Amino acid sequence: MYLPPEWPAEVRPPSVPDWETSAVAWLLDAVPPDYRAYEVLKRHPIALARMAIHHVNADVEAARAGYRSAAVDLKGRLPPHAVEAVLDVYRQEGPRLVRLARSIAVVEQALRGDMFTATMRHHR
Repeated sequence: MYLPPEWPAEVRPPSVPDWETSAVAWLLDAVPPDYRAYEVLKRHPIALARMAIHHVNADVEAARAGYRSAAVDLKGRLPPHAVEAVLDVYRQEGPRLVRLARSIAVVEQALRGDMFTATMRHHR
């Protein structure tokens, strides 16, 4: 079975029985811990995936806004090397969050029952 490159290693392939259990556990790790208290999200993984997508996309936007304003917000409050270190955190977290959002999207696709197909690439 083909899995897209964005498929998270922590989630078993959809071809494996009860794979959704690993998907739910992984999705719960992507959202705030308080989400674990809602049984509806465990019973309906598609709803959990939708909420996770919205949450992580909001995190991406927050990281972008934080990056844009960090130098000004922290100037004079932190030494220059610490400001640069904070910017480095944003430079690492932003792309990580974007990758996470893509992984959540492919897991949601599988939860909906969509099958993945490898696209052939033509080489010239």
